[in-house]
Amino acid sequence: QVQLVESGGGLVQAGGSLRLSCASSTRTFSSVAMGWFRQAPGKEREFVATINWSGGGTSYANSVKGRFTISRDSATNTVYLQMNSLKPEDTAAYSCAASRYSFTTRNENDYDYWGQGTQVTVSS
Repeated sequence: QVQLVESGGGLVQAGGSLRLSCASSTRTFSSVAMGWFRQAPGKEREFVATINWSGGGTSYANSVKGRFTISRDSATNTVYLQMNSLKPEDTAAYSCAASRYSFTTRNENDYDYWGQGTQVTVSS
């Protein structure tokens, strides 16, 4: 069974940066798209970013476009989310997920495996 483990969350001031990592215990996800989603208290989970199997295609939510960058390293089986110019409204639990498809997708129903999440808190 694929296990995804996120790390890199924490407390940061507005305008700061964090880099989240998502590591897999297997190589199963090397041929599928990966995504990052977030959920703030009292809100529904929302899409943040996705990257296709090769890393050559990405897609972002409008709220993070230009500030966040998703990438993947097939050698280490790791997916990253570089978050710059963080805002208080970025505060949420961030989870990575592995899709059943090779292409990018924003639909959380297209993702079969999920990590436990890592908390990101941005203070004003």
